[in-house]
Amino acid sequence: MTIALYCVLAAGLMPFLWTGVAKVRGPRYNNFNVRLWQGKLEGAAQRAHAAHLNSFEAFPLFAAAVIVAQITGAEQARVDMLALGFIGLRVLYGILYLADKATLRSLVWMAALICNVMIFIAGK
Repeated sequence: MTIALYCVLAAGLMPFLWTGVAKVRGPRYNNFNVRLWQGKLEGAAQRAHAAHLNSFEAFPLFAAAVIVAQITGAEQARVDMLALGFIGLRVLYGILYLADKATLRSLVWMAALICNVMIFIAGK
């Protein structure tokens, strides 16, 4: 297994990190009607839930990019470094979301997207 593939696993699990934060930061968690509970979140808990949703949105392109890079024979060290960068940026993205730093969060989001594109086109 490559570092990049482990990063795919990390990215796939990342939404659950942010939903865990929402559950801890929000009002008493209601497992009987989760969607209603999520809709009533406010402040940092609501932003953690938004980071959770955005992590699901970011995952498919990242996973596809890593797979395409591996299929097309991209230099593994480069793909691994970009994949680690993506994960680091996505964690920072969630932290900035919680801190309500919208502009900086958007810049980090863009940097993570650029990592995806660079992984995708890294093949030979």
